[in-house]
Amino acid sequence: QVQLTESGGGLVQAGGSLRLSCAASGYDFSHYAMAWFRQAPGIEREFVAGIKYNGDKSYYADSVEGRVTISRDNVKKTVYLQMNTLKPEDTAVYYCAAGFDYSSRHVPDYDYWGPGTQVTVSS
Repeated sequence: QVQLTESGGGLVQAGGSLRLSCAASGYDFSHYAMAWFRQAPGIEREFVAGIKYNGDKSYYADSVEGRVTISRDNVKKTVYLQMNTLKPEDTAVYYCAAGFDYSSRHVPDYDYWGPGTQVTVSS
């Protein structure tokens, strides 16, 4: 059974940092690209960052470029999202997802999804 479980969300002040984790099981993690998406109330789910199956390439949305780093550990079957200099507009539920194209921004291109973790940035 495929399972993706996010953790690390919470409440942080603007300018602060958070590190999200997503633990995977039930499929061949090392053969899948991984990505982070986010969804704020009333807004469509949007791509944040993606990383290639072997970790040697990553891709970021313009809105987070330079503030966010995606990484993965294929031994631990975990993908991470380090977020720095957080802004109130970063407030959303953050989801990890598994697919084959690390640079795809399209939700339907991802096969597996976690339930999400809430990130709230106060001003």
